[in-house]
Amino acid sequence: MGHDLHETGQGFSLSSCRGTGGGIIKTAVIVAAGMGKRLGSRTNGRPKGFLIIDEKPIIEHSIAKLLEAGIDKIVIGTGYVSEMYEHLASQYPQIQCVCNERYESTGSMYTLYQLKDYISEDFLLLESDLIYEKKALRRLLEEERQDVILASTFTHSGDEVFIETDEDHYLVNLSKRAEDLGSIYAELVGITKLSYTAFEALCRYVAKILPTASTLDYENALIGISKDVKLFVQRLHDLAWCEVDDESHWNRAALQIYPLIQAREADRSNGGWQGGEADGHTKAEIGRRGYGDQSGK
Repeated sequence: MGHDLHETGQGFSLSSCRGTGGGIIKTAVIVAAGMGKRLGSRTNGRPKGFLIIDEKPIIEHSIAKLLEAGIDKIVIGTGYVSEMYEHLASQYPQIQCVCNERYESTGSMYTLYQLKDYISEDFLLLESDLIYEKKALRRLLEEERQDVILASTFTHSGDEVFIETDEDHYLVNLSKRAEDLGSIYAELVGITKLSYTAFEALCRYVAKILPTASTLDYENALIGISKDVKLFVQRLHDLAWCEVDDESHWNRAALQIYPLIQAREADRSNGGWQGGEADGHTKAEIGRRGYGDQSGK
């Protein structure tokens, strides 16, 4: 399976990044139903994807990168203040919104499950509160494996989701509690490439355990299908990214991560990424390096 990756002065284009059956991945799905309660007054009645950085909502930064990467269909699973996403969709013909009316009492997997009638192809799955470099998308779209979870080395940002893999770096388990895992390989970013086959497996898994699983996060559903669907964990080194779940995350995003991304992406020579591999980390190593037990999201 070949790739034809072209760098441009401002970014990149992907002319043959293949999905299942050799098709080009042209679809992205964004889960965006949550209320962002941990940000308190920071959101001011908005979904957290509409927090403004550099005069633009963080979700619109993400949309711009997706479109630049060749994505031409974006399905957003909305909920809290869904009309703001509907207004955004009116500005972008590529966007379709699907509202999870039960957003206050359900988790991200339930939102994703509501999209089953709107998705029929491989896609990139993203969270609405992410700030990230373009190379995060590029690396997933280049990867020949069909189902890939993007991960990074450790950010020490608080509230991390740690990933355990087997020796071939396929998903075994993930948790915010390091002690729940046999070893720690990487940290979950929140961008995943999923084949339609894997999405169907997710929907079957969830359908079997509803309604008791209505609060399930999509990350835990991935664990649920991991014995039947091989989910490769692609770890990137030196990836600039963050999610925004609370005030400390927001300060880190605004003061550190976004300026770093700006500087890197303004440099036209920054055409690649630091790949490479490093050893996994044991629970004891995580403890020694300051990765405490982070609860709640």
